[in-house]
Amino acid sequence: MFRKITEADREMYYRYADIFYHTDVVNAPVPTENYRVTFDEMMRSDTYVTGYIFEDGGEPCGFVLLSRTFSQEAGGLSVTIEEIYIDPEHRSKGLATEFFEWLKSDKSIMRLRLEVEDHNKGAMRLYERMGFELLPYLQMVIDRQRNDK
Repeated sequence: MFRKITEADREMYYRYADIFYHTDVVNAPVPTENYRVTFDEMMRSDTYVTGYIFEDGGEPCGFVLLSRTFSQEAGGLSVTIEEIYIDPEHRSKGLATEFFEWLKSDKSIMRLRLEVEDHNKGAMRLYERMGFELLPYLQMVIDRQRNDK
């Protein structure tokens, strides 16, 4: 099960974001200040980012962040799964599958995107089962937090 993040989830979100960014499934940690900025944006509006808390038996056990853009290539709304984390003891219970099925059922979403580290084989298998395909090109980025130092 999952539910939309609320203001009451702030500290829990910070904790889960910190856990996520200190695992081997991410390229590098992000400044903890980014957690606050992201959470504040979620509370301000759904325009750019929306968050959900995963629950198992009523117990919080993870989170997911979605961001939105418009894609001419896709013909409309593109949603990126920015981060998804479920506590290890709550994995393989269908929580992520339920969430992905819910997202895929939203007809206003023309494209779903996500990133995955190539060594995260378990996640890759899940994403492939959900219908995600590898893109045949590389992405490039200018990241101000890394380049403005």
